[in-house]
Amino acid sequence: MRPLREADPNLLANLKRYLDDELYRYAEEKLESFYEFCLTDVDRRAVHTDREGQPRLIKYDRFGNDISEVWVNEGYEQTANQTYETGIVGYVHKPIPELGRKGNYVYSYAQGYILSQAEPGFYCPVTLTMATAYVLEHFADEALKARYLPHVISTGEVELYEGATFLTERQGGSDVGANVVRAVPCGDHYKLYGEKYFASNAGRCGVALVLARIDGSGPGTKGLSLFLVPWRREDGTLNGIAIRRLKDKLGVRAVPSAEVVFDGAEAYVVGDPAKGFYYMMEALNLSRVCNAVASVGIMKRALEEAKQYAERRTAFGHVLTEYPMVRGTLANLTARQEVETSACFDMVALFDRVMAAPYETGEAEKAWLRLLIALLKMRTADEAIAFSHEAIELHGGNGYIEDFVTPRLLRDAQVLTVWEGTANILALEVLRLMRKYRIHERFIAAMKERLERLTAEVKSLARPVEEGLKELASALARLGGQPEDVQTFHAKTVANRMCDLYLSVTALERGQENERNKWIAELFLRHVWERGLVDERMAAVRYFEMIIGRTLSSLERQ
Repeated sequence: MRPLREADPNLLANLKRYLDDELYRYAEEKLESFYEFCLTDVDRRAVHTDREGQPRLIKYDRFGNDISEVWVNEGYEQTANQTYETGIVGYVHKPIPELGRKGNYVYSYAQGYILSQAEPGFYCPVTLTMATAYVLEHFADEALKARYLPHVISTGEVELYEGATFLTERQGGSDVGANVVRAVPCGDHYKLYGEKYFASNAGRCGVALVLARIDGSGPGTKGLSLFLVPWRREDGTLNGIAIRRLKDKLGVRAVPSAEVVFDGAEAYVVGDPAKGFYYMMEALNLSRVCNAVASVGIMKRALEEAKQYAERRTAFGHVLTEYPMVRGTLANLTARQEVETSACFDMVALFDRVMAAPYETGEAEKAWLRLLIALLKMRTADEAIAFSHEAIELHGGNGYIEDFVTPRLLRDAQVLTVWEGTANILALEVLRLMRKYRIHERFIAAMKERLERLTAEVKSLARPVEEGLKELASALARLGGQPEDVQTFHAKTVANRMCDLYLSVTALERGQENERNKWIAELFLRHVWERGLVDERMAAVRYFEMIIGRTLSSLERQ
C-alpha cells in the first residue's frame, strides 16, 4: 500500500488550500496513519461485516422481555471505538490536545473521505453523530447541552453516545410534513408515541434526534418540534423504545437500520419548539455534505482498484494499461474524481464558515451553501455508482465476484442516491432556492465572474463552458413564467446543468496551478461538454503517464 501523499496528492493539495499551516501539518501526519488504518484493519473488518458479521437484532432476553438490542461483531466495535477516538466528530467541537485548539469540518471531512474508501457503512453512524453534536451545540439549551454533548463528542474520556436522526415515517417518506409521531407534555419533558420507519443506527445510538408533533400543534412541517431522546434510561432499561425489525438492505450493511416504535419514550425538546423542522434541516445539510464526501471516497477507491488491477493484468499479450481504451477510461475517471473532490472541499470550506456561526450568517449565504450542497450531493452520488460500475468492467468477470471489493462498492454506492434526498428532491430544493432567493441570478453572475478571471493559459479551454452558461441563462428566462408543472419537470435538468458549470469552472481554476491540472481540466471539460464522435487530440491517451503516473513533481510545485 502506497502512503497517502503518493496515493492521493489531490486530497492534500485541497487541504493545503483551506487549512492554516499548523492545522495542515497536524492533519497531514494524522491522516497518513488514519489512511493506513482504514485501508488495512478497517477494510478487513468491513469485508467480514458485509459478508458474515452483519448487525443482528436480539429482540428478547431469556425471560421473554423485549430488550431490542442490536448485536455487532467485534471488529465493528473496534472500528467504532478507534475511529471516534481520532476526533472525527469530537475535534470539531473541542480542542485537539496536541494543538490546544479545535479542528474543523475540513479536517473531519478529510477523515470521512478516507474512511468511506474502506467502510462507507460505518461512516453513516459517524455522520449521524456529527449531526447530533452540531444540533446540541448550536440549538439546545445549556442544561441539555451540558448533560449530553460531552458524551456525543467523546474521544475516550467519557462514555460515548453515538447519535442518530429519525425522520422517516411509513406514510411520509420524503414528505416529512406528513409525520404523525406524537409528543405529549409530561412535566419537564415529553413522552413520544408512534413509529419511525427507517431509523439508522438504531440500537447503537446513545441519543437520537426525533421529529415529533406536540399535541395541539398545527399540520405540516411547521407543526413539528425536535426532541432529544436517550435510548436508555439512567437505570439502563429501554426508554420506552422497541425495535420491530432491522431492514435487510442492498448495501451499507454495517449500519443497523430499523423500524423503531416509541411507547412513552422520555424526550427533551431542543431549542424553540416552533423551529424543529429548521433544526433538522440544518442537520440534514450536514448529512448531505457527508453523503457527497462518502461518494467521492467511493469514487477514489473504485478508481484505485481499477488502476491497480489494470496495471498487473495481462490480456492478449499486453498489460491492460497499454490499451488506448483502458488508458482513456482511467485518465477520464481520474479527472472526474479529482475535480469533484476539489469542488466538494471548496464547498466544505464554505460549510465550515457558515456552520460555525449559524445565527450570524446571512440568509443569502446560507442559500448559496444549500445550492452547492444540493448540486454536489446529487452529482457525486451518481458518480459513485458510475465509478463502481467502471471498476467492475475493468476487472471483467473478477469484478463481479465477492472475493474482490468491487461488488461491495457498487452496493454501498447505490444508497447514496437515496439517503438525505433523491435527485428529484434535491432538484426541487434548487427550484425553491431559485424562487425564494433568485439564487440562479447569483450563480450565473458568479460563474461569469470566475470565468473572466481565468488566465489566458486556460481560458482557451473555457469556450464550451461560456456557451453552456449562456444556454442556462436563456433556458431560465424561458422557464421563468411557465406553470408549476413545467418548472418542476425541468428542475433536475437545470440543476444538472448548473452542476456541470460549477464543476467546469472549478476544473479551469485548478488548471491554472500547474500543467497536470490543466490536462485534468481539459479531460473533464471534454467529458462534460464534447459530443463529437471523433476525439482528434486523444488527450486521455496522450497525457496518461503524467495523469496516472506515480510522479508527484507537478503537484509538489504548488
